[in-house]
Amino acid sequence: MAESKFGKYIVTDLNRVPDALGTRVYCMHGGVFEGAPYVDCAWFWPQPKEVTVVDKGHVHDFGEVVTFFGSNPEDPTDLGGEIEFWLEDEKHTITKSCVIFVPPGIRHCPLILKRLGRPVFHFATATDRNYRGPHETE
Repeated sequence: MAESKFGKYIVTDLNRVPDALGTRVYCMHGGVFEGAPYVDCAWFWPQPKEVTVVDKGHVHDFGEVVTFFGSNPEDPTDLGGEIEFWLEDEKHTITKSCVIFVPPGIRHCPLILKRLGRPVFHFATATDRNYRGPHETE
């Protein structure tokens, strides 16, 4: 982005972290910009077998939004696969594009890609200014 007073806050350079699972394309948090909330964007690619993305349940003292969007242009609600996502002791099988709100204090995960036939876009955000996400290092 061109140099300007506020242009630095528009991130267009990819934070690519490719692996067999998917590709993280953008991640922002307080370590990137002071005071920034946690935002993570990634593509999950079709998998030949089940893949665990986050293996352990965890709890925050802040809310988090977790999303999964299918890539079928004919039907944006069609996830194109099956994802397992836990909220407390409830297993949820996700087969449609969705937005999930995880209230403060609610244990969530594991997150398991059971089957993916098409790419799925994943987006997560949290209001805490210090949270870096389950995969983020200092």
